[in-house]
Amino acid sequence: MASFSTDIEIARAARLRPIQEVAARLGVPSEHVLSFGRDKAKLSGQFTDSLGGRPDGKLILVTGVNPTPPGEGKTTTTVGLGDALSQLGNTTAICLREPSLGPCFGMKGGATGGGRAQVVPMEDINLHFTGDFHAIAAAHNLLAALVDNSIHWRGNAGIDTRRVVWRRVLDTNDRALRQIVSSLGGVRNGFPRETGFDITAASEIMAILCLASDLSDLRRRLGEIIVGYRRDRSPVYCRDLRADGAMSVLLRDAMQPNLAQTIENTPAFIHGGPFANIAHGCNSVIATKTALKLADYVVTEAGFGADLGAEKFFNIKCRGAGLNPEAAVIVATARALKWNGGVPKDDLAAENAAAVARGCANLGRHIDNVRQFGVPTAVAINRFAADTDDEIATIQSYASSCGIEAIPCTHWADGSAGAEALARHVIAMLRKRESRFTPLYPDEMPLLEKMQVVARRIYHADGIEAGKKVRGQLSRWDESGYGKLPVCMAKTQYSFSADPKLLGSPSGHAVPVREVRLSSGAGFVVAICGEIMTMPGLPKVPSAESIRVTDDGLVEGLG
Repeated sequence: MASFSTDIEIARAARLRPIQEVAARLGVPSEHVLSFGRDKAKLSGQFTDSLGGRPDGKLILVTGVNPTPPGEGKTTTTVGLGDALSQLGNTTAICLREPSLGPCFGMKGGATGGGRAQVVPMEDINLHFTGDFHAIAAAHNLLAALVDNSIHWRGNAGIDTRRVVWRRVLDTNDRALRQIVSSLGGVRNGFPRETGFDITAASEIMAILCLASDLSDLRRRLGEIIVGYRRDRSPVYCRDLRADGAMSVLLRDAMQPNLAQTIENTPAFIHGGPFANIAHGCNSVIATKTALKLADYVVTEAGFGADLGAEKFFNIKCRGAGLNPEAAVIVATARALKWNGGVPKDDLAAENAAAVARGCANLGRHIDNVRQFGVPTAVAINRFAADTDDEIATIQSYASSCGIEAIPCTHWADGSAGAEALARHVIAMLRKRESRFTPLYPDEMPLLEKMQVVARRIYHADGIEAGKKVRGQLSRWDESGYGKLPVCMAKTQYSFSADPKLLGSPSGHAVPVREVRLSSGAGFVVAICGEIMTMPGLPKVPSAESIRVTDDGLVEGLG
């Protein structure tokens, strides 16, 4: 492997096992492995539904500090830790989200880990995989078409065209579609109205698929989607349009969890793909629960920093699914801590232990935040080639002062061997301390107060800044019985504030909530904070410009 230097070259050189053999390591009978070629598969719903009586393995969350734009290797660390636990003789499964085409062709260029710590087949997973994203977009846009069709034919749902809240989705970063006017061109094309597109990862249907326990629960949740309101402001549900049945058909196969493998052949469930900055940021409940029934250790990831992904993992996913996380690993890099210590991104490769020390306050904030949930915690230092011993020692010293062990990891270069020390520490931590997991707020707390709790205890803000319209909407939802739902904060990933330029560990700021959206089917309320967009735009130089197919049919530039 030493001759291969890029992620995609390393992935292509991997010796993959037939997916039936990978499934057999978890005890999955071959008749329930629905293969998509040789290297990937879905597990049948009949099999996943049959696992209820089995005991659960240990659930380990991998989260991180506030990242730099390219990311800090959280997925890579998840894979490295899972491989290391497996190499130590434990039955292990990894649970990850599916990549979106948006960031793959936008900034990141791939989302399957890196180096010797990847899930494979890399190109398939990063592109169309098993078609789940397409199924979600089709179901979402079918509902949008049925909404407009009901308006056109003046259906008995009685939707007020001024109060339609169901937008369309597309799995591409496209700022031009954020706000549009639809149905132009005369009466044959319907009633013109202002609407827009979100990215598929932000779709409520994505969240529903990731939080539903089975097909029956999926259809129930789909029926609970609010698509708009009548003139008397009463809600119009998806079930009022009789759309939930057809949507369930489109999503039937997508509900089955996907199985792939790492370069070292550790089983990896890759299912569902909500972003953590604009959605709830976790892979599907059905994949996580399936993995817990089949493995001793399950390593999963929540997107972006712990202020976003981990908070939503604990408060939304674990609360709703009854999961008990046993441990958490916070990924830190010298690069990210220098960034949070005030170093410009073009200078992050240069040694600067003083800036690392300044940026460690960001790490400390995340440590304190994860501890609030009662979960034993460790720090994984994802070591880059340019990192110096002084920089690594600075991080370890700071973590030690917080009562936490920080373990340097080199899984990108060394695979499982580079994360073995971390795996041994996590095992020891699990044996030494019991998780006393508790969500941050009770179900009964009003919605605005839940947002205040997250803002004050996680972001260290003075509180939420919301106008009369937002506060009135939240009060109406409280009164309508939706106050019991958790909140999903849509916020920049780069800061504890809503300002992406306010790095480090700011406090005393206000978190502006400009809009709230009720995801009644998914079971949470979304707060749109600051300038965050649910349809991202492309960067000045998108990754798409360097991605191509070679004359011999190979993909270049992806990863």
